[in-house]
Amino acid sequence: MSDDLKARFEQASQEVTQLSQAPDNMAKLRLYALYKQASAGDCTGERPGMLNPAGRFKYDAWKALEGTSQDDAMTQYIEFVEELKAADQQA
Repeated sequence: MSDDLKARFEQASQEVTQLSQAPDNMAKLRLYALYKQASAGDCTGERPGMLNPAGRFKYDAWKALEGTSQDDAMTQYIEFVEELKAADQQA
């Protein structure tokens, strides 16, 4: 993992919090999954139970990225934040 990629990833994770409108729930789920894959690697732990639907959605979204390298996840996260920023500026 290059220092430049890591710096751009950290910058993107800060920029996404500065959008004028919060992303919709599907975008938030994608951001969460990409962030977790980029920072922690493949999904770990048990899938949350039926009484925790939000936890299940987050777990499933992260699990779907299994096998994606941390560098690829960082790159996808940065690109997605750029898309959200562009849409935010047009709104």
